[in-house]
Amino acid sequence: MRTTFSIRRAALVFAAVGALALTGCGGDGDGKKKTGDDSGKGTESASTVKLPKLDGENVSVAAVWTGPEQANFTKVLDEFEKRTGANVTFVPAQDPIINFLGTKIAGKQPPDVAMIPQVGAIQQAAAKKWAKPVGPEAKAQLDKNYAKVWQDLGAVDGTQYGVYFKAANKSLIWYNAAAFDNAGASEPKTWKDFLTTAETVSASGVTPVSVGGADGWTLTDWFENVYLSQAGPEKYDQLAKHEIPWTDPSVKDALTTLAELFGKPELIAGGADGALQTEFPASVTQTFTGGDQPKGAMVFEGDFVAVNIAQTEAKIGTDAKVFPFPAVGADSPVVTGGDAAVALKDSKGAQALLTWLASADAAKIWAEAGGFISPNKSLDLKAYPNDVQRTMAQALIDAGDDVRFDMSDQAPQSFGGTPGAGEWKILQDFLKNPKDIAGTQKKLESAAAKAYKS
Repeated sequence: MRTTFSIRRAALVFAAVGALALTGCGGDGDGKKKTGDDSGKGTESASTVKLPKLDGENVSVAAVWTGPEQANFTKVLDEFEKRTGANVTFVPAQDPIINFLGTKIAGKQPPDVAMIPQVGAIQQAAAKKWAKPVGPEAKAQLDKNYAKVWQDLGAVDGTQYGVYFKAANKSLIWYNAAAFDNAGASEPKTWKDFLTTAETVSASGVTPVSVGGADGWTLTDWFENVYLSQAGPEKYDQLAKHEIPWTDPSVKDALTTLAELFGKPELIAGGADGALQTEFPASVTQTFTGGDQPKGAMVFEGDFVAVNIAQTEAKIGTDAKVFPFPAVGADSPVVTGGDAAVALKDSKGAQALLTWLASADAAKIWAEAGGFISPNKSLDLKAYPNDVQRTMAQALIDAGDDVRFDMSDQAPQSFGGTPGAGEWKILQDFLKNPKDIAGTQKKLESAAAKAYKS
């Protein structure tokens, strides 16, 4: 059985995000302890987790993170090295990570641990006998620090394999405040208002929406948010498990709604062709460069957008603001995702790293760096560098077990997580030709049927 979830109770909390007087992302050094220097001794004395001594043991960790995300994760690994004496190597991976791991395992050089961003990929790793069960020390940290839903997401047939370290709220729209001010635009609450806002911004001379269509996963997120809000959580669960086909009328309705935006290329930076050549990081940075004349005034994606905003001169709370994904149905949707650590070797170092990543100490390091939300309920919210991230994190924790996970990440990777194939490619084609709703549905159903049977 595939586990699914959505943050329903969190919606009211997230609704307040747009109205927050957000503080800046500053604080990188405002009293924070740096984990890579001698101040780590003080951090260690307040440790909430016991780790073994691993002097000289080599531990490798594979992840698809690059740039600032890789740098921030490396800080977490540096502290693990300091506390245990292990030598940790970061192994850059590529999507789809299951294929990458397959080549490593075939070559008898698997990493000790892999950070896996899809529920379906964890299940595949377990089915292939690659994944090793979580040990008792890590399990104790999970029981102490995590709601049951996060444990269930990392379990397959009752056996715990994954430790969810990083979570994401993938239902946010970030906007260039100066562009909005110049246009006299306000934060929309509904999809209809969102389209009106886009037209208002367009009339001011700025293209309203930046879309990172070169990365197909961003388009699955667009669809999932529209679908969850419009069709509701029960239908969402059914489609995620492929209990209803992609030719279902509810899918037609969601694609029709999405076409109200995708079918107007003048509302998208660079039009459809430009969007399909724009990768996610660029879709963010082009929204927050150029002052009040950016290439796009709004960009949709999760809390992790803050990492890319930090690569510009824009400040969150003044230049860059955020509102919840607009309600298509009765409620604004809240879709979440996450990355889980999975051991691929039966080694002391691998299990120790899982224990570390399940601790509040590890989560605190990346939380302080920004661009991160933890599902760890023991993490002090003061660790987050700004109010918007504290609000998102609190909503995630408050939601408890009442949540729904990114749909494409639950699917077999060949359908929901492979560049140039499956849902990613079909939705890219849909962005280019949003009039072909029936054809898009048929292609999605054909690809899904094949993937779920394999």
